[in-house]
Amino acid sequence: MMTRLIRMLAVTAFLGAPLAFADEAADAGRRVLSRYQDAVVTVKLVLSYTMTMGTRDQQSESKTEAVGTVIDPSGLTVISLSAIDPSAMLRSRMRGQQELKIDSEVKDAKLTLADGTELPAQVVLRDKDLDVAYVQPLDKPAKPMTAVDLSQSAKPQVLDEVICLNRLGKVADRMVAVSIERIDALVQHPRPFYVLAAGGSSGVGSPVFTQSGTPIGIILVRNTPTDGEANVASMFSGGGGLGIMPIIVPAADLLEDAKQALESKKPVAESSKPEPKQK
Repeated sequence: MMTRLIRMLAVTAFLGAPLAFADEAADAGRRVLSRYQDAVVTVKLVLSYTMTMGTRDQQSESKTEAVGTVIDPSGLTVISLSAIDPSAMLRSRMRGQQELKIDSEVKDAKLTLADGTELPAQVVLRDKDLDVAYVQPLDKPAKPMTAVDLSQSAKPQVLDEVICLNRLGKVADRMVAVSIERIDALVQHPRPFYVLAAGGSSGVGSPVFTQSGTPIGIILVRNTPTDGEANVASMFSGGGGLGIMPIIVPAADLLEDAKQALESKKPVAESSKPEPKQK
């Protein structure tokens, strides 16, 4: 009888262990959410496009929103360059079509904070190699903004659990969502970056943290030309099959541009950095 009781207790403890671990991860996620939710903002943009085919120009304008991560109390915010310049992605898909030219311009930008306050802003720096753009309020905020300090960063291992924050759209009242993800891969070349399992559920521009709340990096887009044309098989290979993939750009890789952006009082066209050489 005693042996049976011991076995039952052992089985109960074994089955309960995953729940305990799950609760631990959930607690960590709630702590990160409480600390950094105000650092995840909505960036409202008005974009104008000019498409040139031969000698003919066609112009259009559109409104869009992007998720941004505030990285300095002054309001400096990181967003995906693909969000403000989708034409860059289109151009990379249309290589060889010399007659077609697509340009885009940010006509208006606003940072929408958690309380609904909107701050007029401008794009002060772009880095196409990292798919990152830095947006700065035109005027100094009334009080320092909640920010993610990228200078204090961590390097996770494959299969480590990480915490991602994401600002939802208008349909969900722009609430911050938190998710627990795993690092699926660490890519070393041409520069180090992380890949979330199954691509993750957070949108580009979202910050990623360890369970202790240390920043890892920002989810951005890696866009590389593919060999040959996309086919049916590539559609079932995830974004990577088409040369487009959401990745975590390490915090350390964003610091150099961030410093330059903080020193910029006027918009800077682009940060041009050579692609690291393959080893």
